[in-house]
Amino acid sequence: MTTLPCGHPGSIGSLRLCPHLAVEEPPSSTRHLTGVGTRYDLVCGECTPADLVDVCASCADRADQRSFPSGWHGEPEVLLRDRELGGTWSARPCPVRPLNDGCLAPMPGHWLALTAEGFVRITDDDQWLIGPVELPEENPVDMRDFPDRPRRSLHTSRDGRFAAVVSDYGQFATVVDLDEWSTVLHLDRDWNDNELTRYPLAFLGEGETAKVVAGTDWNRLDVFALPGGELLTDRETAAPQEGAPEPEHYLDYFQGALQVSPSERSLVVDGWVWMPVGSPLVVDVAAWLAGDVHAAETGRHLTPGRSSDWDTPIAWLDDTTIAIQRMGASWQRMLDGVELYDAQTGRRTGMLAGPAGRMWGHGGLLYVATEAGLEVWDPAEGARIGFAAGFRPTAHSEGTFAELRDDQLRTWTAEA
Repeated sequence: MTTLPCGHPGSIGSLRLCPHLAVEEPPSSTRHLTGVGTRYDLVCGECTPADLVDVCASCADRADQRSFPSGWHGEPEVLLRDRELGGTWSARPCPVRPLNDGCLAPMPGHWLALTAEGFVRITDDDQWLIGPVELPEENPVDMRDFPDRPRRSLHTSRDGRFAAVVSDYGQFATVVDLDEWSTVLHLDRDWNDNELTRYPLAFLGEGETAKVVAGTDWNRLDVFALPGGELLTDRETAAPQEGAPEPEHYLDYFQGALQVSPSERSLVVDGWVWMPVGSPLVVDVAAWLAGDVHAAETGRHLTPGRSSDWDTPIAWLDDTTIAIQRMGASWQRMLDGVELYDAQTGRRTGMLAGPAGRMWGHGGLLYVATEAGLEVWDPAEGARIGFAAGFRPTAHSEGTFAELRDDQLRTWTAEA
């Protein structure tokens, strides 16, 4: 069997390295894009692309995971292979004005909007005001760098019984039982740097199993039963005292927006750690609710140390794969695109150049709303496979996308 330049026999790895990177603890490297999709080679600071060699799969994988990236060289290939979208379109007049693009949410068979007057239910042929909803006044903070914050956002439960109004980049949230028209929870996540993240909240289950997981402090999540609001995740998460050891289950992590996996077994948190670096965190919800009381504090940070921006589009591609926008590290040039991660191992499993905008996963595809229109991306093909010009949805439910703009409701349902 042929011995490769790294000194090992075996199959050639998926990328080339300079010889200094084929070691147990490789130094930092620059990713040199080859111009073929998102494929790249790794070059340390002492070498040039002329020094690249083929190495075994093990050495290539180790360097890719452990050699901290110090930037990109070159440009990725963005593959555009648009085909006919198909699907079903609908449009009708609808003089409803959501507060912003985060204030339209799905209900079974229809939609719910949050307007200046309150909740508005929108069906195929009518719309009507349900009633007003209010949040407490935010504590005053210096928002000169964020003049558009805080802002309201709307979440709905899968069965449509519950809705939550949250203060993204703010402190408070309210959960409402729409069937009984009553407030079931007032939530407060404290004021500590909350202007930097969207409010962490997501609904779980439906009917008798309905729950809501939400931020109850800057670094804490809890789960509550609905409609009663009983706390299901009581535990001790004390802060460290000056001069004392850090408590075992203290989490020094700023919670952000939540995205729940299709089966609701896991969720990913779009949060950050000091000093400030984005660090998506995967929480095993099933284990948490089954008795692992500190599962939220012992979640898995995605590796290899995705030192990135936060408050960025995230979507579950399937029950084990998480898609996160932007490629690279935040203190270097980041590229438009998506990195794919395995939720079980935390390892990056692929990349896709191009997507940039609000994003949803459905049926193994990624749907991205841009200023120009809705893009459909196939990670398996590594390409954009469809485009709907001028259609910019802000809500999604089981393959149906909705845009409420200029007094018109437009929807598109993808082919099954």
